[in-house]
Amino acid sequence: MRRIVFLLATATGLAANTDGALAGSGPCQPMEYERVAYAICEVDLRRHTVRLYWTRSDGTPYAYLSALPRDLEGGAGRLLFATNAGMFDSKLKPVGLYVERGRELVQVNIKSGRGNFHMKPNGIFYISGGNAAVAETQAFLKQRPQADLATQSGPMLVMNGRLHPRFNRGSTSLKLRSGVGVRADGKVIFAISQEAVSFDSFARLFRDGQSCPNALFLDGGSVSSLYAPTLNRSGNVLPLGPMLAVFETNRAAPGQ
Repeated sequence: MRRIVFLLATATGLAANTDGALAGSGPCQPMEYERVAYAICEVDLRRHTVRLYWTRSDGTPYAYLSALPRDLEGGAGRLLFATNAGMFDSKLKPVGLYVERGRELVQVNIKSGRGNFHMKPNGIFYISGGNAAVAETQAFLKQRPQADLATQSGPMLVMNGRLHPRFNRGSTSLKLRSGVGVRADGKVIFAISQEAVSFDSFARLFRDGQSCPNALFLDGGSVSSLYAPTLNRSGNVLPLGPMLAVFETNRAAPGQ
């Protein structure tokens, strides 16, 4: 799988706080955990609507988080933040399962190969019937949930409270990393590190710092991007493939 190198927009106004503490307003907050700075975005599906975006109606990729719609269709809610939604190829096409508004546009990928995506088990973040979940790919295929949206990536970070078996606490492979987890109460946690971290450290952020029994790696390096006005984050500089956007809404919306 060919990978593209991207630039990460400079984060401004992102101050580190004490371990586990969030500050400010809005779903995205600065946080420090185990002396590493993160941006943490907490999503409540009772108040927020999550959308996946990849291409416009004419087939051209959105490519930039800043190019996404600023409001839901019909003005139902404003865009709060957006982030990269998983891995993609040189044409910005998702390399794994991609379901947008109930339509499967890319099939699930169960092939073996090199790179993080193929560090089995990998997994799928999805929303079905107003509930969010992160599941190992094989478990997802066994359950076959009717997903309103789904994006496949890898590796899994946390699986039923256990870290991925290939993670090493002493690893020297340090990179910027982004991921998603779901708490037992159903809240969705998106996290992007503001400095290079190991897989093990990033997984412990979700399991121990954010109480997520299941979490999925979305991507790493300079691909990890965030559009969040409250944190003065303007998004990516070079193109991305699939993207997740979260809107504020006061009512249930299709695809939530």
